Amino acid sequence: MQKGDIVPVLLGADLNCYSLARAFHEAYGVKSYAFGKYVLGVTKKSRIIEFRAVPDLDRADVCLRVLRDFAEARKEETLLVMGCTDEYAELLIDHREELEDLYLVPYMKRELKEGLIDKADFYESCEKFGIPYPKTTIFSDVPALDALSEDSLGFSYPLIVKPSSSIEYWRHPFTGMQKVYVADSPEKAHEIMEAIYASGYDRRMIVQKMIPGGDAHMRVLTVYSDKNCQVKMMCMGHVLLEEHTPKGRGNHAAIIVEPLPDELRKKIKSMLETLGVRGFTNFDLKEDEDGTLKAFEINLRQGRSNHYLTASGINPARLVTEDYVFNRELNVPEPTPVFWYSVPKKVVYRYCEDEALVLRAKKLAKEGKSGTPLKYRYDLRGNLWRRIFVFETLRRHHKKYKTYCQRAR
Repeated sequence: MQKGDIVPVLLGADLNCYSLARAFHEAYGVKSYAFGKYVLGVTKKSRIIEFRAVPDLDRADVCLRVLRDFAEARKEETLLVMGCTDEYAELLIDHREELEDLYLVPYMKRELKEGLIDKADFYESCEKFGIPYPKTTIFSDVPALDALSEDSLGFSYPLIVKPSSSIEYWRHPFTGMQKVYVADSPEKAHEIMEAIYASGYDRRMIVQKMIPGGDAHMRVLTVYSDKNCQVKMMCMGHVLLEEHTPKGRGNHAAIIVEPLPDELRKKIKSMLETLGVRGFTNFDLKEDEDGTLKAFEINLRQGRSNHYLTASGINPARLVTEDYVFNRELNVPEPTPVFWYSVPKKVVYRYCEDEALVLRAKKLAKEGKSGTPLKYRYDLRGNLWRRIFVFETLRRHHKKYKTYCQRAR
């Protein structure tokens, strides 16, 4: 491939976007063009991303106009568009047919999206294909207090309360907003649901059994299904540490790549291929007390921590490009065990609750089997602004964890 033959166009401005742009640059030496609603430091003043802020980009008419105008100026190049947040991935799925004359759009059909992106619908699919998930009760509005009792729910407090539609939820911000809520009583669960519905959110709510255990019980699974809807890559990461700020809770901060159990691999592969999924999917899993991995949700895109794939030897940009640009059969090797982190290693070692995982991480780091997304030598060399930004971003994590997370050692 010659430089300029392919132009990656990314919707988003966060670490997901930067990590994907880095993957394209590492694989093909190309710069990515990114559009987002706001300027964020992670994609600012970078040699591998040309970023443009567009207010209201999450509106379909605005986004489609921006993409068409960009394509009009680059008729001779191969344009590949990818979303780096749920809302942009959903927008590309919804308008895939309108864009396919201008872009390669590696996403599924719109009608399939509706049955997966909503958590309540996703659990129905899990039930059908035998994929374990936590005990769950679904509500369409704020229930009576007695409907939230342990006897009515069939599981005990504390428990998880979360919106079924994450995209719709984040469109209605309010004070005290969190990604996931923990309720220790029916009164608290009722209070949380009242606040969410009062914000304007009008979709279903999930009340779910809390699986015990902290960050180190979590797993992340990334899957790539080719344009023929065949699963070609599955890579699971064992989470050591998540972010702990209120709005960042659940974002992965450190991962060790490890094998996916065969039985779960077969069930998820069967579900995705039977349904006809294309492109990246990203699963959140958690290990239950009996050792079973249970699914929490699916994202119809590569995850925010997608650089863990690149670090393990599976470049996500290469998967999409080989599939859609070169029309080649994908033969993806098994991922290499690697320690991935987006916060300082010292933070991981201090705050990860599992001593055995910390020892594994240190061993992998010592062997040179580690990776971190922001420290991309090509982008830092001679770029004083980015060097300062990366240094400050990593330094501030020490204070964030001291404020929001209990130190393990």
